[in-house]
Amino acid sequence: MTRELLREASGRLKDAAEAASGDAQERIYDQSDALASLAARDRDPDHGRLARHTNTLEELADETEGTAHEAIVEAKEKISTFREGVEGV
Repeated sequence: MTRELLREASGRLKDAAEAASGDAQERIYDQSDALASLAARDRDPDHGRLARHTNTLEELADETEGTAHEAIVEAKEKISTFREGVEGV
């Protein structure tokens, strides 16, 4: 399991935020920052935290379209792939 997936997800969300506007843009940036912080921590995030991020990204994907939507979907996939290697649940 590599935290690189979380860094990549954060980067894709930055791309999404640049393509979005309004409240969605701010929420996407917040998710990007949170994932970058998780990637930099000494401990891996747990399933619950990753699930909350995934749920938020699903909501944001529903609220966006085009480039922003595609980048959010890609970020969500990277989180899901990372989560497969997290112990527990």
